[in-house]
Amino acid sequence: MGLAWARGRGYVDAMLNRIFHGAPTDRPPLVIAHGLYGSGRNWGVIARRLSDERQVIAVDMRNHGASPWSDRHGYEEMAADLAEVIEAAGGQADVVGHSMGGKAAMALALLYPDLVRRLVVADIAPVTYTHTQLPYIQAMRAVDLDRVERRSDAEAMLAEQGVERALQSFFTQSLDVANRRWRLNLDTLETEMARIMSFPELGRRWDGPALFLAGAESGYVRPEHRDAIRALFPKARFARIPGAGHWLHAERPREFEAAVRAFLNADPAEENGPAGGQARGA
Repeated sequence: MGLAWARGRGYVDAMLNRIFHGAPTDRPPLVIAHGLYGSGRNWGVIARRLSDERQVIAVDMRNHGASPWSDRHGYEEMAADLAEVIEAAGGQADVVGHSMGGKAAMALALLYPDLVRRLVVADIAPVTYTHTQLPYIQAMRAVDLDRVERRSDAEAMLAEQGVERALQSFFTQSLDVANRRWRLNLDTLETEMARIMSFPELGRRWDGPALFLAGAESGYVRPEHRDAIRALFPKARFARIPGAGHWLHAERPREFEAAVRAFLNADPAEENGPAGGQARGA
């Protein structure tokens, strides 16, 4: 179930890079899957806070961070990567996925249903989006890595490409300044962008508890998406975090943490309660 990583002329099977927070407990671990151009390190604050009750495993998705690179970047492959991580961690986990990681988490639940206990999907729906993320790849390629001595040098070059300030900082977290390289497989992410922006027809549904948590100011999860979500996840519940956009976990971390914690710790008898609402922060 591993993925192929080119090393010289050969290929090896390797698991995703994992960042562990806390020790195993009697509760299932929590696996966090980040979004496009991100890494497990982006989730450090939330992962550490949630690790007070269970072990948290933040992964680098394939073609990101310290994980192996591959020429395939579809949700079937990403689901298999996550399944391998969960099997190594005991065979069942709660899963939080944001954006691309949310689609990977949905595919995981659909393809490997017994591995997922509870599912949190952050600001994404199982639909095809019409916008593209390719301009950001072009902006990162335009950075002259030979002239980069510190992250701020790369941020200035990204600014020249029209990248907004918040995303400058976000992208350069995936920059290996010492080795003058991106920790992102930009070639594969470019060629696989159509698959990243879509969602596969898997012909399955998952009947476990799922929370679709969106930013109130984001347009990624729209009312017209709810039928598509419920067709695949009939027990889906919906909540929105006021004042948050697509990067809801970074913009409103306390509220995001509180919503995830409440859902993961909910009494199963409460699963038939209200199906929507706002997430209120602690």
